[in-house]
Amino acid sequence: MRIAFITAGAGGMFCGSCLHDNTLAAALIKEGHDAILMPTYTPIRTDEESVSLHRVFMGGINVYLQQRFRFFRHTPWLLDRILDFPPLLRWVSRFAVRTEAADLADLTISILQGQKGNQVKEIYKLQRFFETTFQPDVILFTNVLLSGIALALQQSLKVPVISLLQGDDVFLEALPPKTKESAIQLINDNSLSLTGFISTSHYYANFMSSYLGLDRGKISVVYPGLNLKGHRSDHPIRSDPPFTIGYFARICPEKGFDQFVDAFIELHQAPNCPETHALVSGWLGENQKEFFATQMKKIHEAKLTEKFKHITCPDLDSKIDFFHQIDLLSVPTRYHEPKGLSILEAIANGVPVVQPAHGSFPELIRETGGGILVEPDSKTALVQGWLQLLNRSEFRYELAERGKNSIQTRFHAQAMARETVRCLQEMLHFPSETVTSS
Repeated sequence: MRIAFITAGAGGMFCGSCLHDNTLAAALIKEGHDAILMPTYTPIRTDEESVSLHRVFMGGINVYLQQRFRFFRHTPWLLDRILDFPPLLRWVSRFAVRTEAADLADLTISILQGQKGNQVKEIYKLQRFFETTFQPDVILFTNVLLSGIALALQQSLKVPVISLLQGDDVFLEALPPKTKESAIQLINDNSLSLTGFISTSHYYANFMSSYLGLDRGKISVVYPGLNLKGHRSDHPIRSDPPFTIGYFARICPEKGFDQFVDAFIELHQAPNCPETHALVSGWLGENQKEFFATQMKKIHEAKLTEKFKHITCPDLDSKIDFFHQIDLLSVPTRYHEPKGLSILEAIANGVPVVQPAHGSFPELIRETGGGILVEPDSKTALVQGWLQLLNRSEFRYELAERGKNSIQTRFHAQAMARETVRCLQEMLHFPSETVTSS
C-alpha cells in the first residue's frame, strides 16, 4: 500500500504526536509498505531516527506571511522554497515555542477553510507533489486541524483521506471561545471529505465523536506501539530504600507537574514513607519556566531539595537511562490523555506506573497490567498509590513482569503498523492480498 502520512512539526519541541507518527511511519516501511512521512509547518523532532522527508510542506514562515500579507500569497514558489528551508525553520522554531494557540487563531481558521483560506497556494504545492512525485493509495493526516486541505486533495487525486485523532482538543481548547466554536464547525464540515478516523484509544474516540460531532462508526482505534530498539527490560526491582519516583512529561500544569510536587511533599509527611527521591524530566518550554520555578520553591521550602532532581533527556539513550534510575513512574495529568506514550515507555523498561483513572490510562493499565489507577486530582490518593508500590516490592515485580510481556507482545511498533493497515483496508475496501509485508 502506498501511504502518504502528513504530520505536523511542533515548533522544535518534543511532541508525542511527532514521536508516534515517526514510529508508525518507520514500522509501515519495515512492513514493506511504500510510506512517506511529510512534515508540515516545521521539521519534526524525535528522539529516534527520523524517517520524515527533508522537505517541509506548508512551512510555518510561508503560512504565517500569507496570512498576514496579501503579497506573499502570490510570490514565486522558488522564494517560498527558500523560506521552507528546514534549517531556517528549525532556527525560527526556537522562538515559536513561546507562541500561544490564541495568537494563531486567524491562521487556524484560514487553514481549516482550505481553498477558501489564505494558504491556497500551499494546497496547490501539495497537489503538485502528489501528481509528479508520489501518487498514494491513501493520505493520512496527523490531526483534524489539517482537514481543510482534505477536499482539494481528494478531488484532485481521487484517493481517500483519513485523519488520526491524538490530541487535537488541546490546541482547540486553547483558542478564544468564538474561534474554537468556528474551528469545530469547520472541522465538522471538513469531516464530510474524510473517509474515516483512527484514534489512539477508545476513550478518545468516544470523546472526540461527541466533541467534534463526528460519526462514531467512522472512528477506528489503534493503540500506540513502541519501537523497542534500545529499550531494556532488565530493570532491577529494589526491595530496600532509597526509592525513586519518576515524572516524564512536558513540565506544565496540564500534565500535573504541580500535583506531582504537592504529592511528593505530602508523601514525606506520611508515617510509613520509606526514604524516597524524585527524578523529573520532560520538555520545559520558555513559557513554563516561571511555573517550574514556583514548584521548585515549594520543594525548597519543604526542605526536600536534595531529594528532588530535574534532568534533561535530549535523546533516546538518556531517556532509557532515566527509566532505569526510577522505581515507579507517575504523571498525574489534569488533561485526559489520548495516548500515554511515556506510560508505555516506562512499562517497556520494567517500571510500574501509578496514574489517574481518566483518559486512556484505564485502558492502558487494563491491557498491559503494568500499573495501578488512583482517584484523579487527589494528592492524597496519589500518595497512597505510591506507598502501595513503594512498600511492596513483590507487587512492583508482578506489575513490571506483566507490563513488559504485554509491551513485547502487543504494544510494539509492528503491531501498531499492522493494525493500522488492517483499519485502512477495512475503510478503503483495499484487497489484503495486494498489501506486501516483510
